[in-house]
Amino acid sequence: MTSETVWAGAAGTWVLGDRTVNRIGFGAMRLTGSAAFHQGTPRDRGQSIRVLRRAVDLGVNHLDTAAFYFSRLRSANELINSALAPYPDDLVIATKVGPVRDASGEWTAPARPDQLRGQVEENLRQLGRDHLDVVNLRVMGQDSISEDFGALAELRAAGLIRHLGISNARPAHLAQARAVAPVVCVQNRYGVDARAGEEMLRACAAHGIAFVPFFSIAGEGREAGAVRAEHAQVRTVARAHGVSPSQVRLAWTLRQGKHVLAIPGTGNPDHLLDNLAAGSLDLTEEEVGLLDSMDCTAP
Repeated sequence: MTSETVWAGAAGTWVLGDRTVNRIGFGAMRLTGSAAFHQGTPRDRGQSIRVLRRAVDLGVNHLDTAAFYFSRLRSANELINSALAPYPDDLVIATKVGPVRDASGEWTAPARPDQLRGQVEENLRQLGRDHLDVVNLRVMGQDSISEDFGALAELRAAGLIRHLGISNARPAHLAQARAVAPVVCVQNRYGVDARAGEEMLRACAAHGIAFVPFFSIAGEGREAGAVRAEHAQVRTVARAHGVSPSQVRLAWTLRQGKHVLAIPGTGNPDHLLDNLAAGSLDLTEEEVGLLDSMDCTAP
């Protein structure tokens, strides 16, 4: 596989807010290290910058990041700024607020509504921007997000944010948010072996909202990395096409609706090409049925 054979737009496009993005984007969390946050070895800074620039060269125009995506010596936002500023006109950068980490990397109490402006401003400083394209409120266990989302809606009215979304949310949260301000996307965990989010997937389709699943490749590995033991059905389909299990997982995810936007992340240039190639992988109905029949409780 060469870079000439892959393109982030192969799976089509979606209008995110008022911007057209290719359906395969890029998640920045894994740029900071071999595992998320303070675990693992920091990535080579130069390689991470090269991966970001190559992703954009290959059509990626939707990046997902957050100020709390940092590890020892590395910050995802700083890497994005260094690699891509001045930013291409068509690049959409989405970030998240809500979770809080202190300078040592420890998780602390989630941000209160009156603290969300500070988080937005921190993302602006790190990214070197005067506005954020999309800000997702990461739900941190609260039953109601109306006050939190209202605080972000005020920042949207003030021009610091263009569009709003929610993350780690239930359908009730989506209804609460939509009663406050327009919602352009929902980021939830979802994948071939993590389908608890299907109700939200359908709700987003009904309202014309982008559904942006995370951990579609990692599966049960989640923040730690790839799945510990790949499911037999995924391996079978991968062998049939001569591709990686990651490609199969991404292709299945994209198959779930035109409103689904994938954001696979990596600090490895070969993995970047592999992920983007998933947009051209055409699964048969039989293969989709085989993947749909998976027992998601065990590999």
